[in-house]
Amino acid sequence: MESIKIAVIGGGSSYTPELVEGLLAEAETLPVKEIWLVDIPEGDRKLQIMAALTKRMVEKSGQDIRIVATLDRRAAIKDASYVITQIRVGQLAMRRHDEYISIKHGVIGQETTGAGGFMKALRTIPVILSICKDIEELAPDAWLLNFTNPAGIVTEAVLKHSMVKVVGLCNNPFNYYKRFAKTYDVPVDDVRINFIGINHLIWITDLYVKGQSHLNDILTGKSSIYEAANIPDFGWDLDFLQSLGAIPCGYHKYYYQTDTILEQQQLELERNETRADQVKKVEQELFELYQNPSLNEKPKALEQRGGAYYSEAAVQLIRDIHLNAQRVHTVNVRNNGAISCLPNDVCVEVNCVVESHQITPIQTTEPPPQIRGLLQVVKAYEELTVEAAVTGDEGIALQALTLHPLIPSAEKAKEILADMLAVNEPYLNWKTLSIQ
Repeated sequence: MESIKIAVIGGGSSYTPELVEGLLAEAETLPVKEIWLVDIPEGDRKLQIMAALTKRMVEKSGQDIRIVATLDRRAAIKDASYVITQIRVGQLAMRRHDEYISIKHGVIGQETTGAGGFMKALRTIPVILSICKDIEELAPDAWLLNFTNPAGIVTEAVLKHSMVKVVGLCNNPFNYYKRFAKTYDVPVDDVRINFIGINHLIWITDLYVKGQSHLNDILTGKSSIYEAANIPDFGWDLDFLQSLGAIPCGYHKYYYQTDTILEQQQLELERNETRADQVKKVEQELFELYQNPSLNEKPKALEQRGGAYYSEAAVQLIRDIHLNAQRVHTVNVRNNGAISCLPNDVCVEVNCVVESHQITPIQTTEPPPQIRGLLQVVKAYEELTVEAAVTGDEGIALQALTLHPLIPSAEKAKEILADMLAVNEPYLNWKTLSIQ
């Protein structure tokens, strides 16, 4: 069986132990022989810590897998079977700016949506497309698994502006399967979920356990909804859920409970305790653990980063691509008509059939107006964000930000954009930063 080389771009990420743990667990079906961890010079310290930990994990497992840590991205990508991107351009310092600038302007500060997600996308897309050029040249047959947030927007940029075989991956849908399997005390394979939407904006339109619908269990409060650890949990109004007729994901709270969440974020800002500050603290604690020479497994504390089941989602996808398994995964791919109210060339997050040569989205039902309205607006914002990132057109950037539902006006969008572009100038290749 042909051996597998995996290149992890952003190998110094605190999430890397999840990935390596999952690859080791699937050693019998995945002939992984090399895992290359690559990072930038600013991340070298974390990269070396991560390399040492993962080598201890491999040694404990008894597997014959070579771990390579490098700052040479091209060497890592060359002849890779799979390339995984989990990067953070500007590191946590820029995430903090994204959140603080947003909240100071009276809007939600969050790394994947709204003004914060918008700015993260502008920093990230040019770097991802640069990585794709290397893949096209050095590993043209490789699959790119993108975990980098905002995952849907970043994946759409790759779909539209490269020839790389790409799939965007998020642990959010996977977590619903795990949660409902636990709720109904059945194996995960007995659960089927109908998803419709885009990354971090997916609705569950039906939930089946052993072929029987249990959607109303959730809509009537008989069973609870899985909530991601990194999203404020204020519960859901059952009248609202029943009129919606679907289960919203946790990220919908930024749209459906905006006032409540913004009020909490403003209090956190006053205490210098936004999510970015919390994550920075967790990261520091994790890397202190990672440096322990006796640690040879993923610490449970990693789940505080919101990364639960990350490795399972990633490794099961790699396994099913490798084995041509034709199993269903919920991933980010080109729409191709799967959601009829969206353009064919945009990125959507839906159930897909996974094969070694292609990943094919499954046609969804026609979304009702209460889903279609928000979905179309946010997707249009994402299309404009990709265009702004690729062209450096500030007018397009202004239109993207103005269109987003969490930005109240064009005037506010212009103010936020000016502040964010000024702070992000070192990370942008735009000719001018003239928004005043």
